[in-house]
Amino acid sequence: MFKQPRRGGRGAGPCTHFSMIRNFHLADLFTIANGFCGVAALFWAMKFLATGARAHLYTAALFVPLALVFDVLDGRIARWRHKASPMGRELDSLADVISFGVAPAAIAYAIGLNTLLDQVVLIYFVLCGLSRLARYNITAATLQGTDGKVAYFEGMPIPTSVIPLFLVLIAYHRDQLLPAVLFGIPFHLTVLVFAVSGSLMISKTLHVPKP
Repeated sequence: MFKQPRRGGRGAGPCTHFSMIRNFHLADLFTIANGFCGVAALFWAMKFLATGARAHLYTAALFVPLALVFDVLDGRIARWRHKASPMGRELDSLADVISFGVAPAAIAYAIGLNTLLDQVVLIYFVLCGLSRLARYNITAATLQGTDGKVAYFEGMPIPTSVIPLFLVLIAYHRDQLLPAVLFGIPFHLTVLVFAVSGSLMISKTLHVPKP
């Protein structure tokens, strides 16, 4: 009698996992390190919310530029080894959403940009980053030059979110988050740097040369 193939269990799992690991390139490991930094930033931001210890906040913030270092390295290693792949591109986008979209928004929320209007702006910022990465993935081929390389980014790259994060951290350190009220709804003026950052990401008229 024909037996149905086993799902999971001892027989299939390890082989499948090792096969997946073998498909990773060196650059992909740096991309995963990027994602690791993003998740770590989220955890340390939650620690700050739970304890109020500023050391936790600054640790969370440091993971974001560290993720940027890994993000730059994975691209350079992929070009050096000529090992770019669709899987690597998708990994890069997923890691970037965490490290340069969700993590900065979570840190901003943790330091006090957490009114209803603040949250709307931060969600807008993350969704802009998500849309920016999705658009790049489907248009990269059309943006390639004669040498096969993408000549420019359409819209501001999502790793530039380190800039609004840095500005908001300075404002927090100086106790200048600038609370305000709009139509009776409280918010903080400093959250607008994330609104600007998100809008620049989805801009179709802004062309940023790709290094």
